[in-house]
Amino acid sequence: MDAARALIDFILHIDVHLAALSADYGVWMYAIIGLIVFCETGLVVLPLLPGDSLLFAAGALAATGAFNVHILAVVLIACAIAGDTVNYAIGRRLGVRAYKLWFVKAAYVERTQQFYSKYGGKTIVLARFVPIVRTFAPFVAGIAQMDYAKFVVYNVAGGILWVASILYAGYFFGNIPVVRDNFGLVVIGVIVVSVLPIIVEFARARFGRSEAPAA
Repeated sequence: MDAARALIDFILHIDVHLAALSADYGVWMYAIIGLIVFCETGLVVLPLLPGDSLLFAAGALAATGAFNVHILAVVLIACAIAGDTVNYAIGRRLGVRAYKLWFVKAAYVERTQQFYSKYGGKTIVLARFVPIVRTFAPFVAGIAQMDYAKFVVYNVAGGILWVASILYAGYFFGNIPVVRDNFGLVVIGVIVVSVLPIIVEFARARFGRSEAPAA
């Protein structure tokens, strides 16, 4: 419970925390933020790290001069691509045995498989913008033995689109006074927009089954 409360506090006040960390660690923040992005995308045991809000807040902080946003973009894109690659390799190595591991939650895997059923390989790109699914998509792709060359194309495209769009959105909009003064609400908005596809797909699947005529 305390860990969950601490995570929520970090997400809602991520701009404050990043500013304090930046003052303490300077250029090491590039590596610290990159490590968080790598862990969220590369380690299936850590699906709840604040990826989207972290990117937005880092972009907003870069606009104040704390970071060079272009260097940060290159670092985070590399980390995002590397994370998915590691996640894919782990899933491919484990195969179907992965479903028996305690940290692989069936609900998360099922949600990811629904994305694959609808979008195919493009899931690797689209999942970048959906928390939890973002972590499990490359893992499930590895388990399913997706062709590696195909995976690499989607992985690189998804990493670039995800990092660049949210990081630069934070850079260009994060320090507008109304956004800066209500940063916690903006972060909540970013999270809601991120999970909206999950809610829509869940509702569609649930009500679709309930409305289906009996055989």
